[in-house]
Amino acid sequence: MKMELAGLSVAEATFKSFPLLKDVLIIAGPGNNGGDGLVAARHLKLWGYNPKVYYPKSSQKDLFKGLQTQLKNLDVEFVQDINGFEKFQLIIDAIFGFSFKSGEIREPFKSIIEGINNVPSIPILSVDIPSGWDVEKGFVKGGIREPDVLISLTAPKPVANHLDLGKTQHFVGGRFIGKEFAERYGIEIYNYKGYDQTVKL
Repeated sequence: MKMELAGLSVAEATFKSFPLLKDVLIIAGPGNNGGDGLVAARHLKLWGYNPKVYYPKSSQKDLFKGLQTQLKNLDVEFVQDINGFEKFQLIIDAIFGFSFKSGEIREPFKSIIEGINNVPSIPILSVDIPSGWDVEKGFVKGGIREPDVLISLTAPKPVANHLDLGKTQHFVGGRFIGKEFAERYGIEIYNYKGYDQTVKL
């Protein structure tokens, strides 16, 4: 399942980048990006992290309900609101993916992103693209601040060209593209080592 591999990639990039920051808030959006965050939360819990999930617009599709049940069975806490981000050591931004149409960000995500932007001392790992950014043009007013880590899934999106790579670590993950498919669509296959799910660019 693509979401399972994507979420594993997110967790692996987190482990490689922040092995000591165990108190993690995963903010999951309503779509597949949020699902990737839920899968990552499960892996991080099993790897000794203390993830909490904020999922304000939870999907009622069976797949997503199943992911939530798995987390609850592992005693992963779903927080109902956030009274300050300062108690967390790391934020995983799994709110919006590449299909998000840039423009006015609606509540509750508008306030969530504003809150994250007000605590620049807490590092962010963004899933696929930084939430609220334009997939082609980069940062858009109202979007999340530049992340400390970006994990691009399948292949980097054009938005990655707008990152300050002196500040942002960039990984690619989601090891589910075969050679024939990649050649047909002009997708680069990265040099994954062994059983790694991510490559640092």
